[in-house]
Amino acid sequence: MTTTKSSKMNMKMSNNSSDSSYVAGACNIGPSEIKRRQTVAALGFVLTIATVILLAHGHATRISRLSAFIPAMIFSVGWVQSRRKFCLAFGLMGTFNFGKAGQLSKVQSPEDLAADRATALSILGQAFIVALAITALIVLLPL
Repeated sequence: MTTTKSSKMNMKMSNNSSDSSYVAGACNIGPSEIKRRQTVAALGFVLTIATVILLAHGHATRISRLSAFIPAMIFSVGWVQSRRKFCLAFGLMGTFNFGKAGQLSKVQSPEDLAADRATALSILGQAFIVALAITALIVLLPL
């Protein structure tokens, strides 16, 4: 992984050497935060499956199947963030975390903040497309 000179100079210094893993616009969460995103994705997956089962059991109309978008979005946001090793909320707030959950460090450089925000919006767009595809599949399936 490469870091820009700006990223290296603007990282919050601490005794935790794992802070050096921050790369503006590319990686803003460490293993504990990635695990949290995986948990959100798993929860979203279970909620999506439960929604499909309830919709099928209730002989829901195709329009009412659009309600599957919400759990599909929960799944896709968690999944995309865990795969990209980047938290969209942290990216928008200008923070990162490679320590224990909740120990945030602040992004100092305006350039790094701009890169993080662009990545966060990209992740939101990717998650939206994934959730939309899942929802379309659920709407089109003969339940």
